[in-house]
Amino acid sequence: MSSPPPPAGRPTSKDVARHARVSQSTVSLVLAGKWRGRVSPATVETVRDAAAALGYRPNTSARSLRLGRTRTVMLVVPVLTSPFFGAVHSGAARVAAERDFGVVVYPTLDGADLAPNAFSPAAIDGVLASSMAAEPLDVLRSAGPGTGHLPLVMLDSEPGHGLPTVNHDVAEGMRTIAEHVVGLGHRRVARLRATVRTWTFEARDAAFRAALGPAEVIAEACAPLTLGGGREAALRLLAAPARPTVLVCDDDLQAAGAYKAARTLGLRVPEDLSVTGFDDMRYARVVEPELTTFRLPAVELGARGMTALLDLLDTGDAGPDVVLPGELVIRGSTARPVPA
Repeated sequence: MSSPPPPAGRPTSKDVARHARVSQSTVSLVLAGKWRGRVSPATVETVRDAAAALGYRPNTSARSLRLGRTRTVMLVVPVLTSPFFGAVHSGAARVAAERDFGVVVYPTLDGADLAPNAFSPAAIDGVLASSMAAEPLDVLRSAGPGTGHLPLVMLDSEPGHGLPTVNHDVAEGMRTIAEHVVGLGHRRVARLRATVRTWTFEARDAAFRAALGPAEVIAEACAPLTLGGGREAALRLLAAPARPTVLVCDDDLQAAGAYKAARTLGLRVPEDLSVTGFDDMRYARVVEPELTTFRLPAVELGARGMTALLDLLDTGDAGPDVVLPGELVIRGSTARPVPA
């Protein structure tokens, strides 16, 4: 049996239904993502094929007016200058565009409270917040129309607060780094921690210390996630009489600063000092030798988080919490320590 001729002008959902030989209500369920348990997978595929064949695109303006939506969501990040959060935005924006949503970005200062007059809650449908505690978002959580709560999904944030979360497995990352440096024979460890006291950095440090085994943290300093901050903190750590043989950093940019400190003191990486980072951002491959670090899939974090938020808007269910695995990338900045 041949398919109906293509419609003249812009195709409608009725045209998709006619082409797929199903009811218009079935088309609506499929295109709205509400078909599970109500429409068979084979029929879903038929409807999607028909929509693609006709070049059908939903009338998002009419749908938004009907649902009282703006089809705009807010991405909250600590800073805009970090390559990590740029990658998170890239993944989130791609998924939003695929589902005809726009994204506005709100940078906070390292997880500070949002200013209540900095945005209009009526202008957004939901919030995707990265690398911060839930409490600073109280102004958003109570700002939604009707129910009084804007839909909210948290990224790289502590689970268990009644909010959907999508996280990297940062604890596994630091356990893996600990096992790597201990396996090389390092026993005198220095920790260069972030000054930001958010869940992700606390989880990293707790996991690292728990996995040290025979090694010991003999020196510790906190620094901003900057090149200069990493250099100044590393200079203090390396000036101690009992110098560490490895410096474990919370961030790749801190680690690049540690390289500068080592060079200032006449130390070679990795012959005199091993260095590790975290994230596997561009700095990890710019320094020489290239940096051993734990790779976090930042683009995927943004994409999965935005998927959860848009599913929450469409169905009322963001799905289960997600933990994304990373990967230890061993490069030239770590080696066996030279015997004292």
